[in-house]
Amino acid sequence: MKTYRKELWFNIPTRRAFINITPEIEACLRESGIREGLLLCNSMHITMCVTQLA
Repeated sequence: MKTYRKELWFNIPTRRAFINITPEIEACLRESGIREGLLLCNSMHITMCVTQLA
């Protein structure tokens, strides 16, 4: 089983912001070379969340 791990850091100029990180996540997938499986995108800070909009 292949695995890939990468940390992404985002600095925002305000206290609260909505950031579309889809391009960064897609770039990580391309870097990994993994063609199928599951992707876990985990926020590592208590005041942050990751959501998927359909």
